[in-house]
This record gives sequence, C-alpha cells and structure tokens, in this order.
Amino acid sequence: MTEALVAELRDALGPRGWLDPADAGSVLTGWRKAYSGTPVLVARPDTVEAVRAVVRACADHAAAVVTQGGNTGLSGGSVPIDDLPDGRPSVLLLTTRLNRIESVDSDRFTATVQAGCTIEQVQQAAAAVDRQLAMDWGARGTATVGGAIATNAGGLNVLRYGNTRRHVLGVEAVLADGRVFDGLRALRKDNTGYDLKQLFIGAEGTLGVVTRAVLELEPALAHHRTLFAALTGLDRVTDLYGLARSIDVGGLVAFELVPEMGVAAAVDVLGITRPIDTRAEWYLMARFSGSEPVTDTVTRFLSAAADRGWVADAVVAETAAQEANLWLLRDELPPGTLIDSKGAKFDAAVPIDRIPEFQRGVEAVAARVCGPEAVVFSFGHLGDGNLHVYVLPSLEHGGRLAPDLVAAVTAEVDGLIWDLGGTISAEHGIGQDLLGRLTGQKSQVEFDLLRAVKAALDPTDLFNPGKGAQAIAHSTRLD
Repeated sequence: MTEALVAELRDALGPRGWLDPADAGSVLTGWRKAYSGTPVLVARPDTVEAVRAVVRACADHAAAVVTQGGNTGLSGGSVPIDDLPDGRPSVLLLTTRLNRIESVDSDRFTATVQAGCTIEQVQQAAAAVDRQLAMDWGARGTATVGGAIATNAGGLNVLRYGNTRRHVLGVEAVLADGRVFDGLRALRKDNTGYDLKQLFIGAEGTLGVVTRAVLELEPALAHHRTLFAALTGLDRVTDLYGLARSIDVGGLVAFELVPEMGVAAAVDVLGITRPIDTRAEWYLMARFSGSEPVTDTVTRFLSAAADRGWVADAVVAETAAQEANLWLLRDELPPGTLIDSKGAKFDAAVPIDRIPEFQRGVEAVAARVCGPEAVVFSFGHLGDGNLHVYVLPSLEHGGRLAPDLVAAVTAEVDGLIWDLGGTISAEHGIGQDLLGRLTGQKSQVEFDLLRAVKAALDPTDLFNPGKGAQAIAHSTRLD
C-alpha cells in the first residue's frame, strides 16, 4: 500500500514535486531538534491542484498528511510522528513552493499571497507600495504565512496590531475530502454566518491545508523610536506599561522584557554592543511609532518613569544601526541560541500585573526542585503578558537539565500558571510538546467542542494526527 501511494504521488507531482526522505535533510526535524520523524515521501506541491492530489492520494491510501512551512515552530507541530497509534504512514507536505505573492493592493490595504511566502517576503512587498505587514517576529526570513496562520503566531507587534488572527481577512484551504474552501473575500465586514476561516487559524494544520490567504496591511509609519531602559525592579512593569499607554496608547508598538543574563550572553557570544553601561537585573525595550515624529513621546515617557524612580538609566536609538543592534539583541535572546543550554521551557501568558508574581514563583520552584544553581531565564512580550521562560541547570554552555527534573518543574510551573489565570501556550501552539499538559487547562466542554469541529471537517483524522488540542479531544474524554 505504501509503495502504491509513493508511486501515485511521484506521478502526480512530477520530478521537482517530491523528495525522498533520505534526501530531505532538516525538514524531518523540528527547530529545537526535540522532535523528528520520517514520512514515506516529502511532497512539494506548487499549485492548489497539486495539494489536492496529495490530500486525495493520502486519503485513499489511509496515510496522514503533515503540513510544514518554514519549520520554525517550537512545539513539534510540523514534523511527522513515526509511531502513530494506528500504524499509519505519513506524507510530509511542504508549502515552500507555494511562494508567490499574487497581488498587493495599496488602495484596499491587502495582500493576497500563497501559504509558503515568508513573512519577510510579504513585508518587503508591502513596503514597496508604502504599506506594512505588521506581523513580525525574529524568524521572519524563514517563517511562512501558512505557519503563522496554523499557530496564530504573535510576535513583536501584538500590542498595537494583534496576533495573526487579526491580520487574516480570508483563507483558501484544501479539505479532507479534496474540496477547496474558498474564503478569500477581502472584506472587513461579512456578517453572513459563521466566520469559517477562523477555524483554520490556530488549528495547527489539523483541519485542512491552507494554500492562500488575504492579509490586511497597515499604513507604513515613517517615525519610530526604540528605547532601552534599566529597570529599578520587576515590580514596576505594570506601572510602566500603564504610563506608556497613557502617554500614547496607539503609538506603543512593542513592550519587551530583557534580562541582564541575556544581554551579557549576547554581548559575549554574538558581539552585540551593550546598549547602556548601567547594569540591572531587568531591562525594558519599547518601541513607539507614528505617522508624526514620536521623539517627544519617548522623552515624556522616560522623564516621567525616571522621576518616579522606575528606571535607573535609558538610551534611545538615534540611528538605523543602533535600532538594528537593539532588535538583534531581542531576536537572539533564546538561551538555545546563546548558551546552548536546555531545560524546562514555557511559552506562558499571565495577566500583566501578575508577571512579577509569576517570575518569583518560577524562581522558587526552580530552587526547590533543581537546587540553588538553577537559573530562570525569562524574556519576552511584557505588554501582552507573554513571557518565554526557561528553567536551566546553570548558565554554563551546554548545560542539560535531567529529564526527571524537567518533568517535576513543568508540573509545578503549569499549576502556577493556571493559578494565576494564565495559559501554557501563548503563541507557540500545542504541537506535540504540550499534549500531556493541556488537560489541566481546558474543560470537558471545550474538548467536546473541539472534538465536534474535528469530526465535522476531518472525520478520519487525516490531517496532522497526534498534534494540537484536537488530538486530545479526538482521543480523550475527561472524567
């Protein structure tokens, strides 16, 4: 049966449309190298009709379809699983050849693009007509539109512009029966029933293969100022956020937390210039943008924060090089990049006023479970309460936290997150990484609804089995 499937797909896709798994390289392993799997074939369709052919062949031969874009996901959602419970083989469907920008309409403020386009590619196309795609994150040069839709990715500009869901006006997707859902209407208002495109956003490829999207663009803003400030204490972050919002609620684009341990590592490993000489445990990186100059806005914010004793020192980027240096520092903060240390990883979000309590709670768990040498390396999207938190054995290069300690820390920190009214997945999705943990957050009613949606759109579990919240709903019923 597998041989027949492979032969059918090779014929349908042509010589450039597929790869033997032995020649597929890094696409079989996730970004963090925590998950890998071997499909029977890697499909590389370049048209919607070719995607339909892959889906139909896999359905006919009882094989799973796993869709992958830029393979920048951190939860193992876009790599095959070798040992599916029912023994099915998988086909890995890459969208990288679906990479055409079909139109950019400056009057409508929209771009119609194929799912394999990178975020940076769409950003550049928008900039060419004096518009901007506000979706943005460190992996912009590799991450694709389809992947962003699958995970409802957040990133650096969520405060002003929202998650991916906010930017998607329409999608096209191939369904489990091979039909194409054409939801590419470029409308801000369409009150004619369920907004079906929303089902595919954040579904992690479990309901269909997204092939095209209409994305909303924003006016290109000519004026930006990024600041970097040494905080007098983490307890001041709520006050600082309130101050920034009160000074310019629309102009505040990013509000990021940076730890000194991250700055020190970036300076040492990457040669990034230290932004300020003043050392503090925590720093704030914030950006204000507008159609008019925002220098006075930044000055007012920093002056008020200093007068109140909330910041000890600060610098404002005055040149493009200084701006690039600050954002390179932010983009390269994950400890896997800087110190190759691995431990318990959390993509958590809590209400912003509970961030100090959350950080202290994780530090207490780490010290109790892992010992006094353990380090809590936290950074991220302070303004929307989304911190990326790593519990590491130390800051020594190549450190590894023992699996039993990772499990113990994870259980306690997950409980802390829920006690604080938070979530264990703010923007990275469920994938394979959080499958065993999500039942502590969602109710039976939520799982029942997820199961009903999955059964309606993909009754045979064709798409990405064993991944995402739908996988739990498909196989689990809570008592």
